[in-house]
Amino acid sequence: MRRPAEPTAVEWSPNELRQIADSNDLHISPLREDGKTYGTPTGIWSVVVNCAMYVRGYNGQQSRWYQSAVRQGAGRIRAAGITKEVVFEAVDGSINNRIDDAYRAKYGGSPYLTPMIGTRARSATVRVMPLKTDERM
Repeated sequence: MRRPAEPTAVEWSPNELRQIADSNDLHISPLREDGKTYGTPTGIWSVVVNCAMYVRGYNGQQSRWYQSAVRQGAGRIRAAGITKEVVFEAVDGSINNRIDDAYRAKYGGSPYLTPMIGTRARSATVRVMPLKTDERM
C-alpha cells in the first residue's frame, strides 16, 4: 500500500507573517490520530525569527498539542483573523537562542517569560509553516 505524500510547506507571505507576529492570539490545532480531524485549539505564544514562525510548549514535550504536532506533522492555526493549514517541524540547535531573544522582545513583561525560555519549553520548539495552498488535509 502506498503512503500518502508528505504535506509541502511554503514560506509565509510578508503581510500574513507581520499580522501574526503582531498578534497575541495564536491558537494551534494539530491533527488528531485520524489525520483528518483537528484537535481542540490551544492558545499559545508565537514569535518570528528570520521570516519564520516558531512556537513552544509551556509544559515542554509533555504538552499535548506539541506531541500531536510532532506526531502528525500538520494542523491548523488561527491568529489575527487568519486561518491557515500548516506543517509543523520540531526545531533544535542554536536557533533557539534567537527564538529566546524574540520571546524576550515580545513578551518581556510577562511572568510566564522565564519558563518559556527555559530548558523545558526550549525542548518543545516547533517551526510553523503554511501548507501549500493546492494541498488539502
